Amino acid sequence: MATLHVRRVPEDLHERLRRLAQRRGRSLSAEVITRLYQAVEAEENCQRQGPLLADIRRRRFSLATGAPDSSELLREGRQR
Repeated sequence: MATLHVRRVPEDLHERLRRLAQRRGRSLSAEVITRLYQAVEAEENCQRQGPLLADIRRRRFSLATGAPDSSELLREGRQR
């Protein structure tokens, strides 16, 4: 297993991580590893979902050929 040394951790961040670890019954190292896993997984999920979400947005907001504009439909509805 690899070892990672992190320098210049701000005191307030170190204290917050220490308190989180204590509340969860973990060592500080175990808490940091858990948080790193969560951060990396969240980033990977964003990267995977980005293209999918862009495709959904593109399909969702594109009008079919010849479809009337919504403002036209509203005007027609008000005239009735």
